[in-house]
Amino acid sequence: MNETVIQQPAGMKLNTRATTRPLRKKRSSGFYGYSALTFFLLLGWLVRDRQIVNPEAGIGYWLGIVGGSVMLFLLLYPLRKRFRILSIFGSTRHWFRLHMILGLVGPLLVLYHCNFQLGSFNSKVALYCMLLVAGSGIIGRHFYAKIHHGLYGRKTSLQELQQELSASREKGLGLATIMPTVATRLQELSSELQGCQITQTLGVRRALKWACTRHFIHLRLWFTAKRELGMAAQKSQTIRRDQKRLKKATNKYIRNYTVLLGRVALFSLYERLFALWHVFHLPFFFMLVLSALVHVLAVHMY
Repeated sequence: MNETVIQQPAGMKLNTRATTRPLRKKRSSGFYGYSALTFFLLLGWLVRDRQIVNPEAGIGYWLGIVGGSVMLFLLLYPLRKRFRILSIFGSTRHWFRLHMILGLVGPLLVLYHCNFQLGSFNSKVALYCMLLVAGSGIIGRHFYAKIHHGLYGRKTSLQELQQELSASREKGLGLATIMPTVATRLQELSSELQGCQITQTLGVRRALKWACTRHFIHLRLWFTAKRELGMAAQKSQTIRRDQKRLKKATNKYIRNYTVLLGRVALFSLYERLFALWHVFHLPFFFMLVLSALVHVLAVHMY
């Protein structure tokens, strides 16, 4: 995951050809999706008083029908996971992506249907339930990504993350040659985040403490590394010549290493939160379905 910062002791010729070029972060599909969602939400909110859409007739009525139908299709994803025979219609990964897209598009259409305004009591209940389910889905997406290999990958485990952490630490053994304080601190952090000997997990309190302090730890490590690298450059012409490259590589290594430490520290917490989220998300969805049915019946009967 992380590249080796220094593999040779001071005084030995460093491989200057192995320059480090910071990778440009690509915008994820989620970024563009949320950006588009935010744009249409703001647009609908700004034009809500112009009464462009009538919920009871025309395009406003059909926006409600389509939006409600789209949210009913959300049930297909849990059915796909439970029944293997549905695998003929595509992999779970594609169904999950569709599930997330529909979970945003459906509520957006319903908001345009109601013109971003509250109506009768039954429509208020249906709208609040819908917003609750949509917000719950966004939160669950965050928990899901933290315990899987990316958003669409398989579920990871704490043991895998710990092995990855050990491999990353071995790649940075050369740090001890020039930056002994940084190397020692990284080793101490790694030992602290192994959890208890029985469960191999951190307690909730320690995990939350790490979540609040990890950025500060990263900055402190970087300042320490910068100071030690400057001191080493004064003693070695070879290090002084490659100081700029080593500084970039060290910064990247520390950043990636602390990110991996954070994944190890918070994995068990996110795993618990995701399990707890599952307990509430499905009942919220059934509340939405029930309230939506009552709303539709009330609209057409009265």
